[in-house]
Amino acid sequence: MNEYSGIYRPHAEEPGEHRWRDILIALAATGGLFYVWLGYPGIDLPMLIGAGAILVVAGFKRPAIPCLFFVIFSFLRVHEAFPFLIPWRIPQLLAQLSIVVVFWHLVLARSMKPFWSRELALFAAFFLITTATIVTSTNREQSYVQWADVYLKIGVIVLVLTWSTRAATDFQLIARILTLFGAAVSLVAIDNWFDGEGLVEGTRVTIGRAMGSVLGDPNDLSLALLFPLSFAVALAVGRVNVVDRLIGLAGTSTILLGILFTQSRGGLLGVAALFAVFASRMIKSKILLIGIGAAAVVFLFVVAGIGGRSSGGAGQGIDESSEGRLNAWHTAWNMAVARPLTGVGLGNFADNYWEFTPYWDGKAHAVHSTWFGVLAETGFPGLLVFLAMVGTTGLVSWRCLKMVNRPGADPRLHTAAAALSAGLASFCVSGTFLTQGFTWPFYIIFALTISLFRVLTDYQDQEAQAAPGLSPPPRPTPVRRI
Repeated sequence: MNEYSGIYRPHAEEPGEHRWRDILIALAATGGLFYVWLGYPGIDLPMLIGAGAILVVAGFKRPAIPCLFFVIFSFLRVHEAFPFLIPWRIPQLLAQLSIVVVFWHLVLARSMKPFWSRELALFAAFFLITTATIVTSTNREQSYVQWADVYLKIGVIVLVLTWSTRAATDFQLIARILTLFGAAVSLVAIDNWFDGEGLVEGTRVTIGRAMGSVLGDPNDLSLALLFPLSFAVALAVGRVNVVDRLIGLAGTSTILLGILFTQSRGGLLGVAALFAVFASRMIKSKILLIGIGAAAVVFLFVVAGIGGRSSGGAGQGIDESSEGRLNAWHTAWNMAVARPLTGVGLGNFADNYWEFTPYWDGKAHAVHSTWFGVLAETGFPGLLVFLAMVGTTGLVSWRCLKMVNRPGADPRLHTAAAALSAGLASFCVSGTFLTQGFTWPFYIIFALTISLFRVLTDYQDQEAQAAPGLSPPPRPTPVRRI
């Protein structure tokens, strides 16, 4: 029995007991890497293998890490921003590593503790509704491809992130990684803007447009960058160490500039909502807050050069872009009225556009609204469940903010709570003008918010046990172990 900690240790290893074994393993790994390098000149191979080895080791220690990298490569499309990574098929390798790591922690080591809650039940209901649209879809093949390529992965990762993100260090690492990768993609966007590469309408920046990347649409690019921006700002203004603050400041300025260059009105409104959440926690005067917010919105639109866009600008009333959105929303409503219980099916809005639009100009358009997109493709039941899921996420996020404001709260959890609440607000605002219903950002916010609440609740339960006179606050939803 250890006289200090009270923990029994059957075998206390002497320092350096396995030193020679570790040295031999390191030498063998280095030699094997060097042998492979001889047949493949260049520095990218050893760097990727080295990073992969670190990721494997880290994944078996923290299962959330490979899953997070898979999410980042899936929605930030890092390999398309840096095309030299494409031949390595990194998203597929990360998916395989995530499966192995999750199986190890969930089945073999049993270190991942599954649980269930009302929020997850709502997500399961929406997932089932979305899956059912494959059968009732106007184009079953299109719906199945969209479901298998994107939404099935979202469903799996939501559960894995919810169950595997279990400590303050996990949230700190997530904030750092998202900020760094968001800044890296933003640097590519900034470089493209200065080089005039892949510009839409002459001024709006994109990434990978020539190869058909998702980021080839400026609206989708701004949407992808909004999510890491919330974590960057949280690091910049949070109660963090010097390194995290520097990462946050650099990431905030870089990502914000990348979003400005997309000239996406939905993206800029999302930025305004994001900063409004952080400002509301620092500025107590509501009048001053509203005044600063209004001035900031005008400033962002002027700096982004929205008035110079060829798809609509100052002095045009309802411009071409705005009129197109109104037509798309009207089209979505017509689809829902025609098929109120099931909608037209996942990924089928564009295919049915010509049949339901009040104004056909010879080409299909995106719905440009999360809410109308969910309504058109899953019907009224799907929209109601989706709204309930967003609402409960907001409620849990608000409760997390109250919990981290208590004295002695871990600053890393405080940063995570601020980032997730700002990210959710940004999603709700930008989602009114951008199509986000079946893409990654909201679902990652959802999973991390539920996980953060669980971590905070567990901490408060431990404090209550350590101090019997204190009782933990009531849980908003019952949490049941599986």
